[in-house]
Amino acid sequence: MEPIVIKDLVKDFGGFRAVDNLTLTVRDGTFVGFLGPNGAGKTTTIKILTNMLRATSGSVYLNSVDIVENPKEAMSNLGAVVETPEFYQYLTPNETLAYLGELRGMSAESISSRSAEVLETVKMSGWADQRIGKFSKGMKQRIAIAQAILHHPSIIILDEPTSGLDPRGMAEVREILSGLKSEKYTIFMSSHLLSEVQEVCDEVVLIDHGKILRSGSVDNLLGSINIHRIEARTLQQIDNAWLNNISKIEGIEELRASGPASFVFTLKGGDREQAIMLRSLQSMGLDIVSFKRSGIALENLYLSMIKESR
Repeated sequence: MEPIVIKDLVKDFGGFRAVDNLTLTVRDGTFVGFLGPNGAGKTTTIKILTNMLRATSGSVYLNSVDIVENPKEAMSNLGAVVETPEFYQYLTPNETLAYLGELRGMSAESISSRSAEVLETVKMSGWADQRIGKFSKGMKQRIAIAQAILHHPSIIILDEPTSGLDPRGMAEVREILSGLKSEKYTIFMSSHLLSEVQEVCDEVVLIDHGKILRSGSVDNLLGSINIHRIEARTLQQIDNAWLNNISKIEGIEELRASGPASFVFTLKGGDREQAIMLRSLQSMGLDIVSFKRSGIALENLYLSMIKESR
C-alpha cells in the first residue's frame, strides 16, 4: 500500500490549467521534494491532496483511500502545513495543541503526553506556555509542524515550510525536517529552493506548468546531470576582450565575469569535456589559477529542465 497515489490529476481555473495530467506515486517512508518555480502548480496540487480544493478530474489516494469519496478516513492519517500558518494569538502552544487534538478526537491524556513530545521535537518546549502572539514567524512555523505530527500521522504534507523565514529560521526548520526524516514518516514537501530539496529529501519531483518534468532519487538525478557550472580564476584581468575570445570556444555557454580575474560559464559533459575545456583555455594564453564546479548540481538540472519545457 503506497501512502500517496495521484492519477491523471487535472485542475483548471477558467481557461488556465494549473495541474496538467499529473501522475505520481510516493513510496512509504520516503521524503519527497516537490520542486518547481512559483506558479508551477505545487500549492494547487497540495491543496487537492489535503482536500482544500476539488480537482477538475483525476484521483488522489491516501493510504489507498480516495480523498473525494471518503475524505474523513483519507485525512485521518495525514498531517499538513499549507501556506502560512496562523494561530489564535492569545493561546499558548500547549493550549493550541490541546484544542487541535480535541478536534481530532484525541483523549486528554494522549494530548498531554503527545504535546510534550512534539514540542520537544520542534524545539519549542521552553515556549510551551507563552502566548503565540509574541512568536516570530519561524517559531510559528515550528508550532505548525508540531500540530501536523500531533496525532501520529503516517503522512506529512508541507507546503514551502521555510518560505518567508530569515536564514536562522530556515536552518532551524530544516534541522527539524531532517529529524522527521529519521523517524520514517512519509513526507511530501513542496519547495522552490533547490538547496533545501538537495539537503533534506530522498527523492525529487521536478514540476513546471503543472507537468512533471522528471522524478527519481536525488542521487540518481544528480548522476544524470551533464551540464555543470564552472568557475575559473586567472592571473590575468578578465576584460571584454578576454570574454569575447573565451565565448568562441565550443561548448561554453552563459559566460560572464564573476570578478576582476575570474569568470563563470556552463559546460555540457563530464570529466573528459572539462579536461578539454581547460586545455583550450590554457592554449589561449590564460594562466588558470583554479578551475572548479560551482553552485548546486541539482540547480543545473532544474534550470535546464525548466528551459527545455518552455
